[in-house]
Amino acid sequence: MPKKKKNLTGARILALALAFITLCLGGGVTLSALFLPAVMGANQIAKAVSPSMQVEGIDFDVTNLPQKSTMYANDGKTVIAEFYAQNREVVPLKDISKPMMQAVVAREDRRFWEHSGVDVQGVLRAFIQTYMKGGDQQGGSSLTQQYVKNVLATQARENDDPIAEYHATEDTIARKMREMLIAVQMEKKYSKQEILQGYLNIAQFGSNSLYGVQAAAERYFNTTADKLNIVQAATIAMITKNPSKYDPSIEENQPEAEKQRNIVLELMKNQGFITQKEYQDAVNTPLKDTLHITTVARGCMAAKYNAGFFCDYVVHKIENSSEFGKTAKEREKLLQEGGLQIVTTLDLDASNALMDTANATIPANDSSGMEIVMASVKPGTGEVLGFGLNRTYDATDAAATDQTKASMNYAVDQVDGGGQGFAIGSSWKPINLIAWMQKGRSINEMLAAPTDYLTSQFNCNGYTGGTDNWHVTNALTNGTTSPESPFLGLVRSHNTTMAAMGAKIGLCAVADAAKAVGYHNAKIGQEDVYSDISMHPALLIGGTTSVSPLTMANVFATYATNGVECTPIAMKKVTNADGKELEVPKANCHQAVDKDIIQTLAYAMNQGVVRADGAGGAAQLANGRKTFAKTGTNENMYVTTGGFIPNQIATFVLVGDVQDPTNHPIENIAINGNYHGYWDGSTIAAPAFKDAMNIYADKKQLPMDNDYGQPVAKYMGGSTSTSTTNGTTTNNNTTTNNNSTNTQTTR
Repeated sequence: MPKKKKNLTGARILALALAFITLCLGGGVTLSALFLPAVMGANQIAKAVSPSMQVEGIDFDVTNLPQKSTMYANDGKTVIAEFYAQNREVVPLKDISKPMMQAVVAREDRRFWEHSGVDVQGVLRAFIQTYMKGGDQQGGSSLTQQYVKNVLATQARENDDPIAEYHATEDTIARKMREMLIAVQMEKKYSKQEILQGYLNIAQFGSNSLYGVQAAAERYFNTTADKLNIVQAATIAMITKNPSKYDPSIEENQPEAEKQRNIVLELMKNQGFITQKEYQDAVNTPLKDTLHITTVARGCMAAKYNAGFFCDYVVHKIENSSEFGKTAKEREKLLQEGGLQIVTTLDLDASNALMDTANATIPANDSSGMEIVMASVKPGTGEVLGFGLNRTYDATDAAATDQTKASMNYAVDQVDGGGQGFAIGSSWKPINLIAWMQKGRSINEMLAAPTDYLTSQFNCNGYTGGTDNWHVTNALTNGTTSPESPFLGLVRSHNTTMAAMGAKIGLCAVADAAKAVGYHNAKIGQEDVYSDISMHPALLIGGTTSVSPLTMANVFATYATNGVECTPIAMKKVTNADGKELEVPKANCHQAVDKDIIQTLAYAMNQGVVRADGAGGAAQLANGRKTFAKTGTNENMYVTTGGFIPNQIATFVLVGDVQDPTNHPIENIAINGNYHGYWDGSTIAAPAFKDAMNIYADKKQLPMDNDYGQPVAKYMGGSTSTSTTNGTTTNNNTTTNNNSTNTQTTR
């Protein structure tokens, strides 16, 4: 608590002011100015300076200083990254070692515990040294005055007020006068301990925006402020006189830094803080032998554990979320200066599994130039567990010319720092089956599946189609399998059956099901599935999607938890510098789809993996674990796979040239030494899904739930038997809009 002191008399204030003006007068001011106060009445002087003692809007509370924010993995302990405008971590005086306090008092203000804010003797000494003996210019500022100067400068920077910052640091009588008067006022309000604590947390103790003794202890000695010994404390205390010149982490500074350290040690000895032996032992210790320099790095470029892309996603979430401020500028300032403790949803085991698998599947420097993008979500929570990209996160210009680096996280939506989304092909098709069952229909109902449809058959919410023809076939056979059930249509990934389903229940039913399970487009301004970019019957085969891998991972998470849909979240808990917990974006988990429908869908998806005529056999997980997955291919541009382990993890994989797929197709190409004239989801995306999930399941020892995916008779036509039909069974399908020059292929 601030302590109260008796008011200083007007005479005392005047005396201090006169001493200050007289002794701090500097070059360029004529000597006659020294006598200016003598021709002014005492009342006039008091009246002139009194307003300066009231400083409105200045907060000297040390806890309000700009502090670095720290981002953690989901364990709340593992640091991913740090953010700061000023590298500072505020600590109370009780967490600062006694030698550190003694060293800074010895160096900066030996009479700190005796004066009332202004050290008159120090000012007099400085005046004599500077103006009578002609020595180096000395200001005679007390430690309290220096604290005032730092606070005023810091607040000016916080307010983006360069004029105020100039006035806080200018070498003028006006600035010194104001500083002195505020110091006197401060000492009436705050205790010496509070002022010392403030100074030790605000002062600059090195170059590269290093502020406060805690950050200095970590930077130079890899320790904490409470453990600083005599030599370390003296080293830190000497830096603040000239941070760039005395910073001991800079090798060329070390000879002068050692000299300055020894000066502090001598002052500590002379003032009785250390003994002669302690002094001798300390000065005999080479400075370079005491240092343990740790890297000062900030932001997502310096993210640990290969989590740069995830870090970037969290930063975008903070900058885009109103919970952290009304404007983007306020949110950015909070992140950089608010001392936030950000516990994210990042699961290091999942992240490592994804990143390792991505780079093993397609090395970053692979001659193919292809990219793989993976995302995982924890079902029933919305928690984003991690991303996998075969690139190193790099937000510098180097990413533009180095294939192994990237600054854009293509796993997420455009608003979150990603691209405009992708067409995912047949990985979309489970949504059609949900829509079908939501209309009360059996997945074993036999459907005639022609290859031609009038687009007017798919009228929906502004999309009217017309008299043009939509021609859709199953690739390789360039035909159809008719009749066929929706069940087999999904297992075999036949486009023609999907088209027949859409013609029966309408495109709006499919779009509604997509929204229910958490689907939205990645492109800003076109997020709704009903937007112009999506509304075409080709949506039924994933040909007009514009979706991020993260959104699709979240869709598969809905399948993985009996129809509970959540909004993806990146943060579990955020506290500010005061320890107050802030609101974070919510997952808003809710029952979006009937459990019986999801169980029946899961059954069909599993059959697509285990049946000989299924499309997803390459996704089968190890040790007999029941597997639920769906592959996909969009023309010759992208191949995909989505799948899940019930109630544990859902993952989506996309492979292709995410920047220029049209001119760099994924066909007739060798990837990681393996050549295929034809690549699809089963040849590369499904194996990547399998590998990552097996690694994660083994690491976490995930329980098996082989009872998940029990078909419900209501949606099986009263029976759990399935229909079979003749014809080629493959997941390679083609769709052509006859009135367009574009041809789409989805598998």
